[in-house]
Amino acid sequence: MTSTSGSILSAGSLRKEYGKGAALVRAVDDVSLEVARGESVAIVGPSGCGKSTLLYLLGGLERPTSGTVQLAQRRLEDMPEAGLARLRRRALGFVFQAFHLVDELTALENVELPVLLAGASPRKARARATDLLEQVGLEDRAEHLPSALSGGQRQRVAIARALANEPAVVLADEPTGNLDSAATTEVLRLFDQLHADGQTLVVVTHDERIAATADRLITMRDGRLVDETRLTGGTTRSVTQIAGFDG
Repeated sequence: MTSTSGSILSAGSLRKEYGKGAALVRAVDDVSLEVARGESVAIVGPSGCGKSTLLYLLGGLERPTSGTVQLAQRRLEDMPEAGLARLRRRALGFVFQAFHLVDELTALENVELPVLLAGASPRKARARATDLLEQVGLEDRAEHLPSALSGGQRQRVAIARALANEPAVVLADEPTGNLDSAATTEVLRLFDQLHADGQTLVVVTHDERIAATADRLITMRDGRLVDETRLTGGTTRSVTQIAGFDG
């Protein structure tokens, strides 16, 4: 699959299998999709349908059994692990349900870590992290460890960290799954602002409020894409149309 003009992230005939024989599980089954620059895409579906696995494949966190993933015209499945790790650091931002902050580091240190790993100077990394914590409204919590932060605050730190290297795409897996209503509202506000600023977003979610803010809503079932709704235009397409067989 070759991505079209304007596409920053694409997948072609993507498949991920676990096990063999009678124990074979096809978590992602022949998925093709494209994400345009600046687009916000929400992926929804029942638990176990393959949403998170698809996200990990798109982000190079897992290797596909077959098929292709392209980020900014680079095929992830062909890259050696070291090169893939560098690309993830520089071009992708990840937000997870469980936050995955480093417990021994302060909020500021958690955000500046990926900047340092990408090769920036300590001064530049500190300045970038400080700006991002201010952007997410946590400048007064910069020196706090994750254990001293609420769930919503920890997720905002995680979002700041995801933005640290100005990624081409932010991938989020159930970013409000562990949050109460007030914290969810704050995270929704941040994602809405990121989208308004032109950040490309792909979000796996059960939260209808996050899904409703996307440009495009994709539904998965049993490892396949089964429906797509373009929320900005109100159109719904069938699975054959999603796969590229519009007729």
